[in-house]
Formats: sequence, C-alpha cells, structure tokens
Amino acid sequence: MFSLRYRGVVLILALLAIAYGAYVSSQVSLDVFPEFVPPQVAVQTEAPGLAPEQVEALVTRPVESAINGAGDIETIRSESIQGLSVVNVVFKEGTNPFTARQLLAEKLAELAGQFPEGVKAPKMSPLTSSTMDLLKIGLRSEKLTPMELRTFADWTLRPRLLAVPGVARSTVFGGSVHQLQVQVIPEKLVAYDIPFSEVVATARAATGIRGAGFIDTPTQRVVLQTDGQSLTPEALGEVEIIQSNGVSVRLRDVARVVDGAEPKFGDSLVQGKPGVLLSLSGQYGANTLETTRKVEAALDELKPLFAEQGIEVFPRLHRPATFIETALGNVQHSLLVGGALVALVLLLFLLDLRTAFISFVTIPLSLLGAMGVLDAFGVSINTMTLGGFAVAIGVVVDDAIIDVENILRRLRENAVAAAPRPLLEVVFDASIEVRGAVVYATFIVAVVFLPVLTMSGLQGRFFGPLGVAFILSVLMSLLVALTVTPALCMVMLARTKPHAEPRYIGWLKALHLRLLGAISQHPWLAMGTTLLILGGSLALVPLLGGELLPEFREGHFVVQVSAAPGTSLAEMNRLGSVISDEILKIPKVATVELQVGRAEQGEDTWGTNRCEFHVELKPGSPGEEEAVQEELRALLKNVPGIQSEVLTFLGDRISETISGETASVVVNVFGDDLDALDSAAHRVAGVLGSVPGAADVQVKASVGAPVLSIKLKPERLTRFGFRPLDVLEAVQVACQGADVAQVVRGGRVMEVAVLVAEEARKDPEALGDLMLANSAGTRLPLKQLADVSLTYGRELIQHEGARRRQTVTCNPTGNDVSGFVAAARKKLAAEKLPAGAYVELSGAAEEESKGTRELLAHSAVAAIGIVVLLALVFRRSRHVILVLVNVPFALIGGVLAVWVHGGTLSIGSMVGFVTLFGITTRNSIMLLSHYQHLVQSEGLPWNLETALNGAGERLVPILMTALVTALGLLPLALGSGDAGREIEGPMAVVILGGLISSTALNLLLLPALALKFGRFETADA
Repeated sequence: MFSLRYRGVVLILALLAIAYGAYVSSQVSLDVFPEFVPPQVAVQTEAPGLAPEQVEALVTRPVESAINGAGDIETIRSESIQGLSVVNVVFKEGTNPFTARQLLAEKLAELAGQFPEGVKAPKMSPLTSSTMDLLKIGLRSEKLTPMELRTFADWTLRPRLLAVPGVARSTVFGGSVHQLQVQVIPEKLVAYDIPFSEVVATARAATGIRGAGFIDTPTQRVVLQTDGQSLTPEALGEVEIIQSNGVSVRLRDVARVVDGAEPKFGDSLVQGKPGVLLSLSGQYGANTLETTRKVEAALDELKPLFAEQGIEVFPRLHRPATFIETALGNVQHSLLVGGALVALVLLLFLLDLRTAFISFVTIPLSLLGAMGVLDAFGVSINTMTLGGFAVAIGVVVDDAIIDVENILRRLRENAVAAAPRPLLEVVFDASIEVRGAVVYATFIVAVVFLPVLTMSGLQGRFFGPLGVAFILSVLMSLLVALTVTPALCMVMLARTKPHAEPRYIGWLKALHLRLLGAISQHPWLAMGTTLLILGGSLALVPLLGGELLPEFREGHFVVQVSAAPGTSLAEMNRLGSVISDEILKIPKVATVELQVGRAEQGEDTWGTNRCEFHVELKPGSPGEEEAVQEELRALLKNVPGIQSEVLTFLGDRISETISGETASVVVNVFGDDLDALDSAAHRVAGVLGSVPGAADVQVKASVGAPVLSIKLKPERLTRFGFRPLDVLEAVQVACQGADVAQVVRGGRVMEVAVLVAEEARKDPEALGDLMLANSAGTRLPLKQLADVSLTYGRELIQHEGARRRQTVTCNPTGNDVSGFVAAARKKLAAEKLPAGAYVELSGAAEEESKGTRELLAHSAVAAIGIVVLLALVFRRSRHVILVLVNVPFALIGGVLAVWVHGGTLSIGSMVGFVTLFGITTRNSIMLLSHYQHLVQSEGLPWNLETALNGAGERLVPILMTALVTALGLLPLALGSGDAGREIEGPMAVVILGGLISSTALNLLLLPALALKFGRFETADA
C-alpha cells in the first residue's frame, strides 16, 4: 500500500536508481574473466652450471623443505633443469595473495647461506593476473644488429613499458645481450705459461669499482669519486697480467677482448625471422583491457623513435584484449537483442505500450540495480557477470509480468462490473492476490542458484560471479515488482480504459481449452506418453560426453614443440624458422612468433630443445578456428623428430591452473627411482596413445640429454698436488665463463666476463686437453686428472608434494574428455608398472567430475530448502509433489537440447539444469496457487470447469514468462560457439530446451494432474 499511496516518491527513487546504475555501468572496468587462478608463487633459483640432478639435490629440495613450513599451502610442484630450480607454490583457495607472498619471503630468507657457492638467491615471480599474458610485441630491424636491437629493447623500450600502470613483468627473448668479454685462447696461455686464474684476477682488477667515501673540511664535505675502470675492449686489452723477462704480457696477448654476446638460454623469431620479443604480463587485479590500451598508447609515443632507429614493430603478436573486446561485445549484443525480443513479446501479448513499458522497465531497474550493488562491493564486471545478467534478462521481467497481467485482468473485470471499485483498491487487491506466489517463486529461483555459489576450485571461481549477478538481478526484480510495478500501474493506467484481449490471445485460449479437455478425458494416456518420453531422455544421459569447459574462441593458438633432449639453440631456431614459414602459409594466420628455451625470470622454464609458437588468427568464424587447429596438427605431424601439442591460450592457462600442465589430460607417475619412472611413463604413454581420440601424447621429461661427464680422480689429484675445487673452478670458468665485474657505459650496465674462446668450446671431447696449473706451477691437461666421457642424462626432474614424478600428457580430440579418461583409466588399471611406481590422473576431466559431484551434492541440500518454501506456500504435501513434477518436465527438454547441440555435458550445462529447475518451477507455482485462490478465496468448487478456467486464466502469464525467458536466452544459445558465449551458451541451450518441454507440460498435463490429485477445498487448507 505504501508504494501505491506514495507512488511519486517510489518512482523518483526508481529514476535515481536507474541514473546511478547507468553512471556505474559507464565507469565500470570490464575484463574477460574473474581471477580464476588460486594464489600461487613461482620461486626461481639460478644455479649456473649445475646439472639437473645436482639442482634437485642442492637447490630444489632445500627450497621445498623451507617452503613446506608456510601455512595454507595446497600443493608444491617443482622442476629442476640445467642451471635452474623452479618451485611453484599453490595456496589454498581464499588465501590472501599478499599475505601468502610475505610468508613465503620469510621462509626463503631462512635459506641464506645454505646453497653452494655460485647459486644465486631465490627470486619470487611477480604477482600477475590469471590470464598472465598482456601483450606480446615483436621487434625486427634490417638496420640494427641483433645486439643493438636487444640493447634498445632492454634499455629504452622495456623501462617505458614497465612504467605503465598495470604491467607486472616484461620478459625479453632474442637478440644478443651486450657483454664485455675476455675470450681466452688456451694455446697462448700455454705459450706464456700463465694460469687461467691469473687472467680472471687481472680482468676483475681492471674493471672493478670501489667507493672512496668523503673528506670533511672545516666548512665542507667533499665526496670522492674514483674513475679508473677499463670501459672499452681496447683499454681492457692493454691491462698487464705479468711481466716476464722485462716484457709485459697483456690481456690482448692471451685473449681477444671484444664486445661480445652473452651466452643464450633462449631466442626468438618474429614472423619466421630473427627478432626480439617482449612478453608483458599484467598485474594481479589490473584490468587487462585498460592496461593494454595504455601500453599501446606508450608504443604510439615511441613511433618516431622506432622509425628513426629503423625498427619494425609487431604490436599484436598476442593481444588477449582483442578476445576481451570481442567477448564483451558479443555478450552485450546478447543482452541488447534479448531485451529487444522481450519487449516484442510484451507488446504482442499486452498490445498496449503502457502495460508493456511497465513490465519492460523491470529489466533496466533490476540489472542496473544489481550492477550498482556489485560496484559498491568492489566486484569486477566481466563476461561471467554479464553472462549472469544475460541469463537473467528474461527472468527478471517475470514477476512484473505476473503482477501487471493480473492487475490488467482485474481492471477489465472492474470496468464491466455493476458497481466498479476505486482504482487504488483494484490495483492493491490484484497485487496482493499474486504477491505470495511471486515472492516464494522468486526465492525458489534464488535458492536453486545457491549451489553455484558454493562450488570450489576453478569452476567455483568461474561460475561464482555469474551466480551472484543472476541472484542479485532476480532479487532486485522482486523488489521492483513489489514497489515500482504497482506504482506505475496506478500512474499509467489510472485514466485509461482497459482494452479487450487481442483476437489471437482468444484463439490461443480456445485451442488451449480444447487440448486440455481432450487430455483431461484421457489423463493416464497423457501421463504414460510423458513417462515414455522421459525414459527415452534419461536413456540418453549415459551417452552424453563430458568436459569441464568448452574450447574458447579467442582466435589464438599456442603450439608447443619439443625436439630430442640436448637439441641446440641453433638447430631449434632452424626448425622453428621452417615451421613458422609453413604456418604463415595458412590463409587464416595473421602473425607467428616463436620463443625457444627460456628467459631469465620468465614464466616458461625450458631447455633449448623446447619452443613455443604463438599463432594469431585473422578474424573469422568458429568453424574456421577448428579447421586451422587441425591444419596446424597435420602440419606438425609431417615434421620428423618432434613432439607437439596445439592449444588455445586460455585452455593452456586453465589446464595449468588445474594440474600444472598445459594438456587437458595428465597422468602423473610417482616413484623414487628415476629409471623406473622413465620406464613407467613410456608405458603409460603407449596406453594413452592406444585410446581412441588420443592426440598430442607426450612424456614431459624425456631421457637422453647428452652429458659430458667429468669425474675427478682423487689419487691423481693427490699425486700431482691439485686441489679438487681449483680444478672444478677452472672447468667452470673455461666452459661457462666467469662474470668478474660490471662496467657502466653511457648509463647502461653490462657484465664483464672471462671465458674460453668460442672455437675452443665447440668440441666437447677437446675439453680433456684443457691445461691446468697448480700453485707449484705443475701443468697437466684435464684428462690426466679426471675421466672425461660422453654419456646421457635427464633434461628435467619433476616433483609434486616433494615426490619425484614423471608426467604424461594428452589432448583428446572431440568434446568427450570424460569418456576418454574413463577408457584410459580402465586400460591403465590393466597395465603392470615397475615396482615402486604408481599413477594418478589429473586434469580437466578430474576437475569436471569433482565439480559435478559438488554441484549435485549442494543441489540436494538446496532441494530441501525448496521443499520447505513450497510447503509454506501450499501446506499440503501432494501440492508440493505436483510442483516438483516440473523437474522431470524440464529434464526432458534439457537433455534433448544437449543431445541435439552436440551431446556434451560441461559444467556450464550442469549449471544450466540447476537454473532451469528454478525458473520453470515458477510457472507450476503460479498455476497451482491460482487454483488455490479460485477455490479458497473466490469459493469456486474444485472440478473440471474450475481447472480449465484457472488454466485458461494462467495461460497468458505462463506463456509470456516462458517466452520472455526463452527469447532473452536465444541470442546466447544461437551464439554459443562465439567468443564470450562459450560458457553461457551451453547453459542457455539447456534452459531453452527445458523451458519448451516444461511450459508445454505445465499448460497441458499439470492441470490434469492437479484435477486428479490436487485438493484445494477450503476445509482442507
């Protein structure tokens, strides 16, 4: 009554709410997905020169032991490769990422001094967003050398881009890092009888820098600045090592002193040619779209400099913001088209602009009000949030439709009554008549969606924002229906005479009555037919495939390629150039970039035998993307000696979040013995490869990396007076080089390194001829103090939970990942593995199974709440059961829709079923509550005539609510293969199919069931 008496106040508040919501929506920052990655940190520790087994024992295990004491850890995974330890720490869901990093930093600080000399301090990766990649930028130049191009990238471009708010990291691949090198020629050392250590000491002394402090005078403090570094190759080459017989032996006499290139761990190709790649990562919580545009603005500022330097820039080698723009555009289009279709349905059924407007205004009020609430709580708006609004767009108008239609019907009756009542009374009574059913039905829709909010893991982080947006929108629509709708009816319908029903509505009602009459005469036949259809639908369920999330249509592929362990950087560059050229021949491909190996503190920690292509496609249809993916796989099959997998970028990130691997199916083989693990892993790979649909089967840590083994002979060392560490250091400096100092040239810092000349390092077996000298001047080749032999070892050692593991990965073709995993699990159970080895399956299929179990368990709890609400409405168990009969009604159409749409059940489809049961229950409640009103309030007898008349009176609101919900979802369902609709599309398909069957059976079969089993008499109330 308040909203009717003070309708002016209510309408002014509604206008203010719309204005505020519109302002918020215009200012809100949009992103593609919520933060779906749990808090995690990668700890990288550089251990120059150490082999994987040494890294595992001396670096990785101590780091794991220290980290294990930190709280709220979900799992710890690690990789030990040559010269690098990577420990990935995943924290439990809900952990504050900043607190987690602080705890981790404290634990890592305890490791100070525990590592061997030369091992650097552990570094934590920066806190990045879930999608991580922000922008990949390629540089090429015909004018600049690779060293000059890399210097430009490191010292000019990278600092400018890191200064952009929202950029967390910039990893640089390719080019040549400038280094001042002393390239020692072993033969000249022998000729001058100078030990290698003397050259290192001389280079260090010539380039070192020391602060001299200050001098205080009675009136001044004078700062001392020393300047004596040898900054150029010429100056450094003139530095004296020793004097022999009055003759100075300089560095240039025993070595080439040059501006050289730092030894590479990785490289890059841009469009198949050598270049420099900058890979930018976004900060945690930063808006990808806004940050990308700021980075692009910074690049535009530098265009004159690029032109001056002769640098060709490729600014969009991978631009996730493009997918975000497309996805948001598609979802917003779905919202607009859905809203337009809803308005059309309202006009067709109500045939009056005023009443259609009263119903339609619920949509902007509900959605903008929900957006205002989300903004007030600091919740970001993304495609999942907008998806929740899109799913709700047809639902939010239902309450208003029911209220407006009942008010309009009562106004028509009042207009022809002998003694018309005041308008206020008619509107008030009409609203009260349906208010109870509307409130309970809306709460049931909200309660049904609560299980979506309680899902954990990846699926919970994805669908949680969708559930919040949907529930908020529905609750806001209830508030609007209870306040704004009656007020608008009073204002806009006060001076108008209710028009007659359109003729086609009368025709629909007549047809409906005839069908109801026929079904009421043969109820058992109708029920039997429905049960048969239901049985057929349920029989299809075991045949449906399963997947966690559908493939995302982002127009970008990640192609990972592994060659034989130990493959050189030069060979991978050659191979990458060949593959890049072939990929660029595909008409739909726009750009290709390749990154080989790793960069310092980069997210991918690979050896030189692994590389990754990022393939950006030209805009096209979903079918073309699938064709390109198959074309890429076919192309790679023709390249001998490699393993490969073709993934979407988001699919790669999601799989990494679930299992730490990029593939959708992961088999972890655990054990202590590395040889047994290798044998077991290859058996598992054979089993996976034999399962129909297997693709991209890979054993991650392959054996066979070439190793030059240097085993010192203690008895020889003792006999000739050599200390073991002196020998090992000499080998280290000769092969790896020694960074002896840093010099500053033109404001840029570069390393000074001493190493053996490149021509002396090309033959591994020639290392045995390296001449060594002890303190007494005794000189012997290395091969007389150690056994030097070529053997084979591992490129990578993996741990999970401090257990050694081998990993076998696979990307099944088709959508039925769950079916593939079930078949693989059955075959693996029959495979006999070496003693001490055992397998665990993980990946998308396991996560999908977990999500389905959670959703079903929580839905069962929600069902209890729904039954309680229904009992409050009807207070008779038989009426509650009649409402719940709607569930199998909806199930029929939902299952058939999934089957027609491809036969795959994703978590999105399961959420669609949950939503469907809540939405369609509303119509059953409205019909049965109207029967209850007719019998108990209007005193009509419960018989066939009352059942038919009540069903006829509810025909229009039930059809309208079903149609507006269905048509509101139609754009999502039709565009389910498009970017941004991949998750909500399958939901919409399920709801659409279920609405069709549920509405038909609600209108035709439920009245017959209510007539046979319902009891609405006042005495029984």
